[in-house]
Amino acid sequence: MPNNSPSSDRVLVMVGTRKGAVIFTSDRQRKSWRRSDLLFKSWNVMHMVLDARHQRMHAAVAHDVYGATTHYSDDLGQTWTQVRQPPAFPRPSKSGRPPGTPAEAADADAVRDQPEKVNKVWNITPGRPQEPNVLYAGVEPAALFRSEDGGESWAVNEGLFDHPHRPQWFPGAGGLALHTILLDPNQPQRLYAAISAGGCYRSDDGGQTWSPRNRNVRADFMPNPFPEFGHCVHKMTLHPSRPHVLFQQNHCGIYRSDNAGDEWVDIGEGRLPSRFGFPIAVHPKDPETVYIIPEESDEYRLSIEGKLAVWRSQDSGASWQPITAGLPEMAHLVVLREAMATDPLEPAGIYFGASTGQLFYSRDDGDHWELMADYLPPILSVEAAVV
Repeated sequence: MPNNSPSSDRVLVMVGTRKGAVIFTSDRQRKSWRRSDLLFKSWNVMHMVLDARHQRMHAAVAHDVYGATTHYSDDLGQTWTQVRQPPAFPRPSKSGRPPGTPAEAADADAVRDQPEKVNKVWNITPGRPQEPNVLYAGVEPAALFRSEDGGESWAVNEGLFDHPHRPQWFPGAGGLALHTILLDPNQPQRLYAAISAGGCYRSDDGGQTWSPRNRNVRADFMPNPFPEFGHCVHKMTLHPSRPHVLFQQNHCGIYRSDNAGDEWVDIGEGRLPSRFGFPIAVHPKDPETVYIIPEESDEYRLSIEGKLAVWRSQDSGASWQPITAGLPEMAHLVVLREAMATDPLEPAGIYFGASTGQLFYSRDDGDHWELMADYLPPILSVEAAVV
């Protein structure tokens, strides 16, 4: 097993872009960075993650011609192997096809009995320490997959795939995506999935059954602004020391749940300049410290008044402060849902990337920011690890 503690001496920042991926490496001081060649050239790299249980790196990639698949690397990204059985639907869903699939076309009868196509793998999440070869993947159109052999092959989660709500989920601007997978470290049968646009779902029996957990979350684009499901979750997170507390950045606000998603409270209204944004991250050591990057609105998806700022709360969302030190004074940027990450060093490193190719980082819990790289392709995802 790798040493993933603060005494380790290498920091990796894995950046997925619309035209490939780049891995940045530094020592624990994080003052200078070495940059890899562009990996997976011309592919959308939706997500890269290092599985700390055995130092296997995983990449979720997609191509307009070749489709979606995953790769893994056992030498920290120097060489890659495409998996033998990527996520793929074995059959049509028993609950019917979700909106936006080919079955809605004029020739629906010809495709009704054909399995859906996985368009993208949005996220790969390593399993718990006690299940060393298990991984989870969220895909588009929204579904959850599980691997029990370290990512070599994937099988669809039947409970969510056949859920009666699934035909009523609908695509957000980025597609009908299951993009967030959270595992409760204290309750091995509890896991969460966040879907755009479907909402937050929780399973308490290892994924056999799922129930929506969206009470008090707004969906202003729906006839009923407080529906049971159909919410556009942008990103959701928790801290492993306090897993019953969840945070989410939603299309319609920023929320916290103190009871494992049973109810949510608005932690942005009247405290933040906007309710709209994509990424959200929790500090690796302090479960009350949360970071977001709000945008002007769902219509004007750029930095508020052209002023890039990371907003931080150190009291679980009771109050927020903007941090701009080191960030450009005038910048109209977009930071996507998967493009913010942290490392476990002391003080913590915080990282985020923009759709215009800038990669920023902080070495002091977010107090000050620096530019790590510029002129990258549009950044889709950022992950950090210490090895």
